[in-house]
Amino acid sequence: MISRGAFFLVAAFWVAMNVLLWRAEYGSRNGGIPVPLDLVCRKILTAPDPSSMSVYQDGQKMGFCEFSTSVEQEMAKLDEDQPPPEGLVTSAGYQIRLTGNVAFGDFTNRVKFDGHVKFSPRREWRQLDLKLSTHAATVEIHSLATNQTVSVQITNSDVNASLVFTFADLQNPNTLLRTLGESGGGGLLSGLDLPFAPQTSTTLAQSIHWEARRVRLMMGREAVSAYRLETRVLNQPIVIDVSTLGEILRVELPGGITAILDEWSKS
Repeated sequence: MISRGAFFLVAAFWVAMNVLLWRAEYGSRNGGIPVPLDLVCRKILTAPDPSSMSVYQDGQKMGFCEFSTSVEQEMAKLDEDQPPPEGLVTSAGYQIRLTGNVAFGDFTNRVKFDGHVKFSPRREWRQLDLKLSTHAATVEIHSLATNQTVSVQITNSDVNASLVFTFADLQNPNTLLRTLGESGGGGLLSGLDLPFAPQTSTTLAQSIHWEARRVRLMMGREAVSAYRLETRVLNQPIVIDVSTLGEILRVELPGGITAILDEWSKS
């Protein structure tokens, strides 16, 4: 179970970085109306409410997470009896935050995570900070878009290592897994049965294509309008359902992992 959990965290980080690093294309599929990907991204970055979600694996609850934006944080300071002013986003740009904790199967050592991503007013990402921790180890990830590198700090009872990856390295997840397994991060990943991605003539990052559609979803007995983002990584589907206001409703990841908005799951 530990290897499964470690691989999930590394894979999730790699997917998240590639979403930020490469401009994805989108197309049409049967069911739903195609919409510009940029429209959905803008909705997510300006969501006025936080998304508090429960996380499940194969139907069993494994933890929780909360997604929030700087717009939501600014609106929380406003008088609820007054309409929000125009242009809540300042010259500093946008920010999103994802926090929570999960436990994988029989692995009782819960993994806590706290991530921040900063964007410019034009919604170009500027900085990523992510911290993953258990009672035994901590992994801190930091990246500035201007530096074109990602630094990883790994700390546990046996290891205190600093690793640096270029954006080119992240085009192939094998680079990340191999370096963590063979270099200073061996104290965390050595000996784990981590699957490696098959080598192809094109990088996996270049083969990721996000599609955005407007769909109708059932919320209890009521059909509601929403946006759906879809892609595939290593032939595994990733689906994100987003409300028309930018709230994350549901996320489906490989390995039977889903995150569902608490209010939606109770409907």
